[in-house]
Amino acid sequence: MKHIERLRKMVNMAVTMDWLPKDPFAKFRKHFDKVERESLKKQELAKLEQKRFRVERLQQVLDMFLFSCYTGLAYIDLAELEPDNIVTGMDGNLWIFTSRAKADTSVRIPLLSKARELMEKYSDDPRAVSNGTVFPVISNQRMNAYLKEIADICEINRDLSFHIARHTFASTVTLSNGVPIESVSKMLGHTSIRTTQIYAKVVESKLSEDMQDLKERLKMGT
Repeated sequence: MKHIERLRKMVNMAVTMDWLPKDPFAKFRKHFDKVERESLKKQELAKLEQKRFRVERLQQVLDMFLFSCYTGLAYIDLAELEPDNIVTGMDGNLWIFTSRAKADTSVRIPLLSKARELMEKYSDDPRAVSNGTVFPVISNQRMNAYLKEIADICEINRDLSFHIARHTFASTVTLSNGVPIESVSKMLGHTSIRTTQIYAKVVESKLSEDMQDLKERLKMGT
């Protein structure tokens, strides 16, 4: 749709300058199909957390996937994450200070304990140390192939990817647990909160729980 919008600007200019006799887009109407953003449910995330692989490559890929689930980092941002990006914040806790490769926006993410544990597993990994990165990252293509294998073994009926990991952080890990959407937007590195709002419908269960708690409190007050 963005490409079409830019092309139409050029066509409109061509019509204005009499380079085209008429607007070929005159009867064209843009239509945007909303895509459902997939994310892991709590039970699926717990199943992956509890899984232990004897095959090293599968365990490493699973660990990096889970790290993305708890930080919201895209594959490229995880691949380029360096120890220098892990800093102590003003609250005394560890944070990720980096920028999104895709949008070139700064990102500040407080590290959850589960993410910190996953990261610390690879502090002495020879490949990570050699590359100067936090994790021993492999290519995105190989990573996705191993994630497919992991999903089959764990009987998770969906194509695991770092997109799903990022969406899981936004919905299952943060929004569903009451983190304000403004804070989630900042951590994801979104330039507009409207982009983050695509995850809002996923938290209907959280709204239901909150309203149920309110009902109970109102009952106690009467």
